[in-house]
Amino acid sequence: MSALIEPAELADESELVWLEDITALDYVRQSLDRLPDRHDRPRHQRAGRLVGYAVLHPDAPASPASGTFRRRVFWLLPHDRDTRPEGPYAYGAPSESVDPRTVGPGWRGSQTPRCVAAADRPAAWQDTPGLPPG
Repeated sequence: MSALIEPAELADESELVWLEDITALDYVRQSLDRLPDRHDRPRHQRAGRLVGYAVLHPDAPASPASGTFRRRVFWLLPHDRDTRPEGPYAYGAPSESVDPRTVGPGWRGSQTPRCVAAADRPAAWQDTPGLPPG
C-alpha cells in the first residue's frame, strides 16, 4: 500500500521514468520491489503492464543481505480504470494507488479526488458512509 511506503525508503531516488503518457491516467499502482540494479528498466512480473519506475542515485546502497535495491515501480492491472472505466474501480481506487501527477523522486504522492473518482460519483453516493466526500 502506498501509505505504507516511508519517505526514507525513497531517499535514494534520483528520477522517475514514465513508459507512457501519465496525463490520461487517473491513478497508477505503486510498490517497492527488490531489483538487481539501481537504474535499468525492471522486468515486470505482475499481470498488467509496467507504467514507470524509479532510478536510484549511483551511490545508493544495496541491501547487505541480498545485494538488491529497493526501487519503486508503477503499474496497472487489466481491470483498472484506464482500460475498464465501468469496472471494479469506476469509483474508488486500489489502496496502493496514487495520482501520478503527485509523485516525484523521493515523494510518494497521494490519492486525489481524480484518483478516487469522487467528482464522478452519482449524487446518491455522496453521503455513503466510508466514501470520501465528493
